[in-house]
Amino acid sequence: MGSEGGIFPAIIGSVYLGILAVIFASSLALATSLYIVFYGKNEMIKSFMRFTISLIAGIPSIILGLFGYSFLVVSLRFNISLFTGGIVLGVMIFPFIEVRFEKAFLEVSRELWEASCAMGVNKVYTILKLIIPVCFKNIMSIVSLAGSFAMGAAAPILFSGGVFYAPVSDSIFSPVMALPLHLYILIGEGISLENAYGTAVVLVLILLVLNTCAILLGLWKGKK
Repeated sequence: MGSEGGIFPAIIGSVYLGILAVIFASSLALATSLYIVFYGKNEMIKSFMRFTISLIAGIPSIILGLFGYSFLVVSLRFNISLFTGGIVLGVMIFPFIEVRFEKAFLEVSRELWEASCAMGVNKVYTILKLIIPVCFKNIMSIVSLAGSFAMGAAAPILFSGGVFYAPVSDSIFSPVMALPLHLYILIGEGISLENAYGTAVVLVLILLVLNTCAILLGLWKGKK
């Protein structure tokens, strides 16, 4: 009942949720930012996309959790699971990633893009071989921060993916434990303040390690 047994399932669940959220949000944010910066020609469409992203950013995380439960669990009949929790967290961090991806791409010298296109180089090749490598350090930092943000959120998964207790499962459609939700239950139910402090320390250490690895990887890629 939260007073013994360890938090290994919660650690694994938090890592899985963060990875799934980052994959979903980064893919969507990368496509959106590339379209706005390099492909979009209609300013009205681009303005509407930015307006929509700003609206998503302003939605409280608990509302996103309720939306995920209503739409994914009730309407689409997915279970409360790692999948639904990861998607909801991905929606939450999508604006955070997209705005910073767009800013990183805008900071790349425009002459680099124009020179490549003038020589007849394919746009996709230019983006993959020139633009993204230049922004790789910033991209890694953005993704790392977004993943840490997702792993530390309890409200979005309260109704969509997290449960009080669940063993480690290899199925993406199984419910999971998560460190922030476990911490919330320990304090909210008055189960064990000492264990709550221990859970908090573990969560902070995990986020610190992830951010440090991302920074080192970015530095190594930048030098290379």
